[in-house]
Amino acid sequence: MDVTIGVQNLTREVTVETEQTAADVAAAVKKALAGGPLELTDSRGRQVIIPGSAIGYVEIGSEEQRKVGFGAV
Repeated sequence: MDVTIGVQNLTREVTVETEQTAADVAAAVKKALAGGPLELTDSRGRQVIIPGSAIGYVEIGSEEQRKVGFGAV
């Protein structure tokens, strides 16, 4: 699932591809907005940490994987 994070005072968004569920990401965002950092682990095992006070918005993508190839039609 893709998670797009808008950070205050930055022109570009931060996009993280993670294997966490939408509920887990939403819980982490709520915790960060309450006063801590937003901590996510991407699909390669790297950890992304963003200060909760710098979060402008968070867009949580769907958990459904996109189909690739000719069978997707």
